[in-house]
Amino acid sequence: MPAGLAEIEGKVFARVREEAAFAAQATHRLRVGAVAVVVALGLGFAAGSPVTATASPDTLSPFGPSSPLAPSTLLAAG
Repeated sequence: MPAGLAEIEGKVFARVREEAAFAAQATHRLRVGAVAVVVALGLGFAAGSPVTATASPDTLSPFGPSSPLAPSTLLAAG
């Protein structure tokens, strides 16, 4: 019998123990996933809700009718 085959039984059983430990944590992973879903839905609802405060219009706009910092205004003053 080859030497590699003598060691395979221990490796197989170690892998089976790893899989059993991973499966035992399934309820914990499911609980964490459910909490993540609830938090994501809450954040989505909060971000999508209408905002009651209105933003004030920007008074310093380069396309406004009278902009004191427009290049043509600065050139005309100098």
